[in-house]
Amino acid sequence: MIIGEQKPLDEIYDMVRKYREVLIVSCGTCVTVSFAGGEKEAETLASKLRIRARTQGHDRVFSTASAKRQCEWEFLDTVAAPIKGAKAVISIACGIGVQAIAEHFPGVHVVPGLNTSFLGMPVSQGVWEERCVACGDCILHHFGGLCPVARCSKVLLNGPCGGSVAGKCEISEDVPCIWQMIHDRLNTLGMVDNLDNIFPVRNWRTNNAAGPRRIIREDLKIPASPPAATSA
Repeated sequence: MIIGEQKPLDEIYDMVRKYREVLIVSCGTCVTVSFAGGEKEAETLASKLRIRARTQGHDRVFSTASAKRQCEWEFLDTVAAPIKGAKAVISIACGIGVQAIAEHFPGVHVVPGLNTSFLGMPVSQGVWEERCVACGDCILHHFGGLCPVARCSKVLLNGPCGGSVAGKCEISEDVPCIWQMIHDRLNTLGMVDNLDNIFPVRNWRTNNAAGPRRIIREDLKIPASPPAATSA
C-alpha cells in the first residue's frame, strides 16, 4: 500500500493561513491503514489547526469530509458539495489524491497534508517498511520474491556488494542486507543457482524516466460513440 506521513503542523497551516474556510479531506484506503490520513486523523488535524488559528488571533473554520478513495472520480463526487463550498482543501491522501482533487475541481485550491513516502507494508505495530518502487518491470521471480531494486541501498542486481556485516547493510545496522536475505531464501527453496545468472544494466524506461506512465486495457475501455448522423 501507499505509505504517507503527515506534514508538520506549521507547514500545513502556512499553506492555508490566508483562507478563512478550509476543508480537510481524508481518504479511506491506504493512508487510513497507515494511520496518516483517515477520518480520525482528519478530525485531529482540524482540532490542532483550530487551536493554532486561535493562538494567532485568526478567525478560521476547519471542517472535514471523507472519500472512500480520493484517486477515483466516483468517490470524489460523494464529497463534491463540501469541496466546492470550501475556499481551500487540505488533502490528507497520497499525492495522487491531491492531484485528483485538483483535476476534478479546478476552481478549488488544494494542498497536501501528507508527504507520500513509499510503497510498503506494516512489519510491526507502528512500523512500515518500503517494499516496492513501482519500477514497471517486476523481477521478483528471480530473487525468491524479494526485491533488490527497492530494498538494496545500492540497487544492485548482481549482489551482494561485499560491504554487509552479519547480515546488515553497511549503511546502517538497522537495515538488513537484502542480498543475504535473497541468498537464504533461494537456498531454502533449492534455487540458489539463480544467483549464477548475470543481469545486465537495468532498463529504467519502464520506470518514469520517460515521463508519466499509462496503462491502457482495450478490453475494459468504453467504445467511443459514433458521430451523430447528419441530414443531407
